[in-house]
Amino acid sequence: MSENIKKLPIITESYQTLLDSSDAVYIHSHPTLHYEQIKLALQQAKHVLCEAPISLSKKEYIELYELAKEKGCILTDALRTAYATAYSRLILLIKSGHIGKVISVDAVCTSLKNIDRTERKIFNKMWNSITAWGPTALLPVFQILGTQYNNISIISHIIDEENQFDTFSKVEFVYSDAVASVKIGNGVKSEGELIISGTNGYIYVPAPWWKTDYFEIRYENPAENKRYFYQLDGEGIRYELFDFVKSIENSCQSLYIDEEVTEAIIGVMEMFEKRQNLIEI
Repeated sequence: MSENIKKLPIITESYQTLLDSSDAVYIHSHPTLHYEQIKLALQQAKHVLCEAPISLSKKEYIELYELAKEKGCILTDALRTAYATAYSRLILLIKSGHIGKVISVDAVCTSLKNIDRTERKIFNKMWNSITAWGPTALLPVFQILGTQYNNISIISHIIDEENQFDTFSKVEFVYSDAVASVKIGNGVKSEGELIISGTNGYIYVPAPWWKTDYFEIRYENPAENKRYFYQLDGEGIRYELFDFVKSIENSCQSLYIDEEVTEAIIGVMEMFEKRQNLIEI
């Protein structure tokens, strides 16, 4: 780390001034701005933690990833769920075969927003459903079932075509030996639960599953059910920041989110942007 970290925090409206005073940046701007902001930071050898999605294009992400390697910088997703202890233990238990072979993953992430449909100009400033909740909901799908799905369909309720603002989207995947479904809403509300179905049992994570400190493994015989509790401090941001700093210190990418998973998430964002495999309702 340079001597810059010893300076007092600054408040500025200039992104370049911020970069000049930093060794690393956390970007949480509108998704349409991520690519240019990340690229500018990496070109100046700044480490980047960016709120997912990192980009809205797989081609742009690959370019940024290669640039990060060239500059010796860390570029990683700010997806808080991935760093939570309960979630990481859940993934470990699944990969250890505790519920047998996983056949289905169902994830729901929604929130209500006070959207005035007469004020169309606000939609270019807000995160739509696919970008606000998509990366979180897609995370367990790709980490459990992998990124090589056979088919995908996106069903969206879009209320502003110009800014591609969807208040609700459902994404369905078909793998060679499994299926997955995610429901995401930024203006539509549903039960925010996560269910992973296996040949020996299933895992149930109650709402809000993305910041859980508790989940259950349930079997045919209820007497065999197991409950797991793990402390979650706040909403998990401190865990991702800790991992980000450790990654910088050790000069290695985070082990919590593979670049293949990041690329697959961005791929779904890109499909939505390009209206591929998309059905409007």
